[in-house]
Amino acid sequence: MAETGASPLPASPLPAIPPPATPHTPDPRAPLARAEHFVWLTARVLEQRLFAYHFRGGDPGPVETALEAYRNEDGGYGHALEPDLRGPVSQPLHTVSALRVLDAVGHCGGQRAERVCRYLTSVSTPDGALPVIRASGHGYPAAPFVPVVADPPGELLVTGPVVGLLHRNEVWHAWLFRATDFCWQAAESLAAPQPDEVEAAVAFLDTAPDRPRARAAADRLGRLVREQRLAVLDPGDLDTCPAPPGHARGERRFPHDYARDPRSLARAWFTDDEMARSLDFLAAEQEDDGGWPVRRRRWAPAPALEVRARVTLEALCTLRAYGRPLD
Repeated sequence: MAETGASPLPASPLPAIPPPATPHTPDPRAPLARAEHFVWLTARVLEQRLFAYHFRGGDPGPVETALEAYRNEDGGYGHALEPDLRGPVSQPLHTVSALRVLDAVGHCGGQRAERVCRYLTSVSTPDGALPVIRASGHGYPAAPFVPVVADPPGELLVTGPVVGLLHRNEVWHAWLFRATDFCWQAAESLAAPQPDEVEAAVAFLDTAPDRPRARAAADRLGRLVREQRLAVLDPGDLDTCPAPPGHARGERRFPHDYARDPRSLARAWFTDDEMARSLDFLAAEQEDDGGWPVRRRRWAPAPALEVRARVTLEALCTLRAYGRPLD
């Protein structure tokens, strides 16, 4: 594995959520101020509220209120919460987005989690896994890279992040035992993974309850990432890491995509120099309008704009997690 100067992981797999920043007068030329202008100009209410919470001392209540508009009576979420999947019906993919929002504001527990787990139980496969999209989404617009099929299998792509978020927040439910077993088997058997599968595995392993087993699985996965060139280690030479088959030319992954927080198990996959170059590249990607670009395929104007606001928030949170200046 790569040598790294990252600090060891905390004893608990559930790192504390940093408190929101206090309000202050921003420098209009700073990355954060430019991103704020972009968010207020283009983002949905949900992302606007998340920005205010993360960076302007906002309260979590308005974030939950904005998220509530996407929740359905079955306990799931729909209404294009995940912008690449349109339509009102609940889908597991939307649930991932909802849990990430609740986790971000420290409210992923109690009755909220219970409602979500009931929904997840109702849509899971016999082995406890979650499909990316259920057939109920047929007829509504969806990105061509998330096709709707009649009998979708359970996949790590959705199950991993969901299970990881629930473990992170110490949620326990009968369904979670089967889903956790599925994630272990899927993560430990990856041999020629797609980058999305690696990210999903990391989302699970970062908070999986068996820490020695998680570290061993992550170590093996990190070797695959380097051997199969699934991360751009030198942004100055992109040709050394071609985009995976079936992906757009710009759909490459960088170290910061796998290790969005220095406490992630994926941080040990990369040297300090590799991570520094990756973060330099991320910071330099901010565009003239203040937002960050979306590297995946564009298929319709509205989803592309909505995804871009989320990508901008993710970039800001990653840079802040590594101590990069934003103001």
